[in-house]
Amino acid sequence: MFFDIALIAYVTDRIFGEFKFIRHPVILMGDFITAFQNRFYRDSILRGFWLVFWLLAAVLALVTPISLIVNPWILGIIASTGIAGKMLYMSVKEVLSDPLSIRYLVSRDTENLSESDIHKAAIETYAENLSDGVIAPLFYLLVFGLVGLFLYKAVNTLDSMVGYRNEKYEKFGKVSARLDDIANFLPSRITAILILVLFGKLDQITQTWRYGALHESPNAGYPISAMALSLGLSLGGATSYFGKVKEKPYFGEGAMEITALDVRRALALQWKLDTLVILLLAARVYV
Repeated sequence: MFFDIALIAYVTDRIFGEFKFIRHPVILMGDFITAFQNRFYRDSILRGFWLVFWLLAAVLALVTPISLIVNPWILGIIASTGIAGKMLYMSVKEVLSDPLSIRYLVSRDTENLSESDIHKAAIETYAENLSDGVIAPLFYLLVFGLVGLFLYKAVNTLDSMVGYRNEKYEKFGKVSARLDDIANFLPSRITAILILVLFGKLDQITQTWRYGALHESPNAGYPISAMALSLGLSLGGATSYFGKVKEKPYFGEGAMEITALDVRRALALQWKLDTLVILLLAARVYV
């Protein structure tokens, strides 16, 4: 396992966050997906499969030689671009001072959100993206190295761009969506357990699994439910997307009115997570 590279990557992300002076690898992947769609899109599962195949092949071809010849310290810095811990934390924290910034974090309609709804959306986003943006990339980096990390980021980017159940992407994005479901199966549940452990609420694991299974996504419900139960809140509920209200289940059994203090309580998880991850990785590398 790649403990040394993972440690360097995690610490680099926590200190520096996203490097503004380079074109982010995820943006480059997005450019590839857009170019493929513009040239080859058809309402076809097979055509969507070829998009997945060629992007993953390109990532594999580019990253494999880098992972074999580059110094581990440099690999760790490169890998830090695949972990979004600092950016996630700062983006959610910004909602406390600028509530309108929530529109950059969520896909739901934000024009008519109440203060409580904004805080709820921020906490849900934080919980879900702890899995997608932090724990999952770290997991694949640890187990499969730099190649595993960027293959995961490619799958996640594919899902975020074409993995929708609508007229355009129902077929074309199906392979991307299913692959993302598979890739996030373990990390989402690991994230949920970490949330419960770090908040001292591991006794809520059965409830977390019960509520998590109610989410339409096979993965997103678990970290959201763990966060809700840890904080004593009810997350989820009716949500508007593109002008249409979607009835979603509630996750958790606590307060319906979500406050700024609740967002701060959720964000307090970060230093606990950082401490745990860094200590565990450092112990494995140096002890």
